[in-house]
Formats: sequence, C-alpha cells, structure tokens
Amino acid sequence: MPIYQAVILAIVQGFTEFLPISSSAHLALAPWFFGWTDQGLTFDIALHFGTLLAVLIYFFRDILQLVGAGFNLNTGTDPDLRDNRSLMWKIGLGTIPVGVAGLLLKHAAETTFRNPWVIGTMLITVGLLMAFAEHVALLRKRIAHVSWADAITIGVAQALAVIPGTSRSGITMTAGLFRGLDRESAARFSFLLSTPAIAAAAADAFHDLYKAGGIPAGEHSVFFLGMAVSALTGCLVIGLFLRFLRVRTFRFFIAYRIVFGIIILALAFFRR
Repeated sequence: MPIYQAVILAIVQGFTEFLPISSSAHLALAPWFFGWTDQGLTFDIALHFGTLLAVLIYFFRDILQLVGAGFNLNTGTDPDLRDNRSLMWKIGLGTIPVGVAGLLLKHAAETTFRNPWVIGTMLITVGLLMAFAEHVALLRKRIAHVSWADAITIGVAQALAVIPGTSRSGITMTAGLFRGLDRESAARFSFLLSTPAIAAAAADAFHDLYKAGGIPAGEHSVFFLGMAVSALTGCLVIGLFLRFLRVRTFRFFIAYRIVFGIIILALAFFRR
C-alpha cells in the first residue's frame, strides 16, 4: 500500500470513528470510490489499534477513576464519575449486547452488509433517528445519573453498530439523547462504553492476524504509521468534538449523514 493511501485512510479512521458519521462506511467506501485495492486485514488491524490507543490516551484518567470506583477505591477527582461509583460495572453490562452481536453477525458484517446499499440506507436511517432524538431530548442527565437501564439500553443500541453505516458513536449518542443525557454526556458515555468493544475487536483482529502469520514482510512501516496517525487524529477529534457539543447540536452531523447516504445510494444505482 502506498504511504499516502495509508495516511489518508488512517486520518479518515481517526476522524470518523469518534464522530457520529460511521467510520466503517467511510473506510469501506474509500477504496470503492477512489478505485484503490482494498486495504486488507493487516491495515484494518492497525486502524483498530490506533482507535483503541486514542480512547485509552484521552480517557486515561477517567478509566483509572472508573476502575478504582468500581472496586470502592477513592481514585480521581471527576465529580460525575465519583457520584456514579458503579459506572464501570454498568459499562460492562452495556458491552454484552455488542459482544453477542459481534459473534453472531461477524461474517455478515464483513461480507453481506459491506455494500453501498446497506451503508447508504443505514446512514440515512440513523440520521433520521438522531434528528428525532434531538427534537425530543430532555438533556437533563449527566454521567453521574447514568442508570443500569440507561447502560443496557445504550448497549443494545451499540450492538447495531456491527452493521456498516450505523456508526457506533452515532447510534449510542442517539440512544443517550433518548435516555435524557445532555449532548456532551451522551458523547462521553458513548466513548467510555466503546472502549471494551474496541479493545475486544482489536484483540480478535490481532488473533486473526496471528493465525495468518503476523504482519507480512514489507508492511511493518505502513502498519505502525497507520496506527500512529489514526491514534493522533482520534485524540484530537475526541477533544474537539466534546467541546463542540457543549455549545452546539448534532444538526450538522445529521445533515451530513443524510446527504452522504443519498449520494452513496445514487452512486450505487448509477454504477450498477
């Protein structure tokens, strides 16, 4: 893979993984749109690890406090996390649905679902759902108020993210709005909830890579470059996006999803 292609795909991953616009859609469609050869398993794994590094680096203190509070230790100073000491266990419960969906639908997600018709339809459908959530959202709750019911509801929504075009962050933030979370808290909980799922996906992908014989000769530089670029881009996007949601709505991302989905369906129709 050329270096420029690796850098572009890594930037796309870093930007789109944490914005509610579907990283799987953009990564699946980039080779199709530009006429590139599919990036393959090895580079996909590099991007998974980069994404995992981004969330671990940005939320390092939060994760330490969550784990400490989960075992009744006084760690960290964040008041929202301090007032919800069982949040680690709630995140664990909320992770179960996506784990089950991943096991049952992994093959379909990598083959049958990975086509422009599914991706375009899911971009539009979740965009419309997000628009409705924006309209009815109460925006009263913060991380401190996330309940067991909130965690399992948002977790079930996360399971839909195995379908390309859904967007893990998009569907979980939408569920968070429906559960009464304010926008920034919905995004923050979405990112924390995604950590175990991303880690599991990265571990599963690494296992597949190990069975295939490891990183192929000559691809080490592209692998680590992709991982580093996606991690740095992801960290930047998380910080900027959380600040954005303190004063803005999801309307731009809703419009982007719908327009992008329509374009994809149109291209798929005319390229038949």
